[in-house]
Amino acid sequence: MKKFLLAIVAVMFATGAFAQDWSVGGRIGSGFQAVGQYGYSADKYLEARFGASWLDSGVTADFTVLHNWNVCTMDWTPSAGEWFFDAGVGLNVGGREHYAYVGVTGMARLGITFNGAPVSLSLDYSPVIGPGIGYWKGGSAADFRGIGFANVGITCTYNF
Repeated sequence: MKKFLLAIVAVMFATGAFAQDWSVGGRIGSGFQAVGQYGYSADKYLEARFGASWLDSGVTADFTVLHNWNVCTMDWTPSAGEWFFDAGVGLNVGGREHYAYVGVTGMARLGITFNGAPVSLSLDYSPVIGPGIGYWKGGSAADFRGIGFANVGITCTYNF
C-alpha cells in the first residue's frame, strides 16, 4: 500500500499536478463564504464559494461556482504589489428549510496581490439573477429574488 501511494504522488509530481495556481481564503459581505480558486491558465481561473448568506430573511446555505477572467493588471503601487481587475460569470444555489434559490451570477473584482507575501485582498460585486422558491405542506410560491443584487464582499486569499 505504501508503494502504491508513493507511486501516485510521483505521478502527480511528474505530470505537474502540484504546479498549478491554487488559492484558498474567505469572503465576507452579504454572508461568509470559504473560497477556493484554481488558475488553469495565465488569465483564467475557476472559483468556488461555500458558506452562509444572510441576504434573505434568515441565514441560508449558499454555494457559488464562477469562471473568471483577469481583465487587466495595473502598476499603481509598484512597491506594495500588483493591482488587478477580474470579471466572471457562474451559477449560485442555496436555501434553508422551506426555501431555495438558484440563479446566474456575475462577478466584478478589484484587488491587489502583495509583494513579498502570497496574499491577495479584493473587493467584489457578485449580483445574482434568478427565482426564489418557497414551499410548505400543501403549497408553494415562487418570485424573483431581487435581493441578490446586493451581493458585495471583501475576499482575502492565500496563493500557493
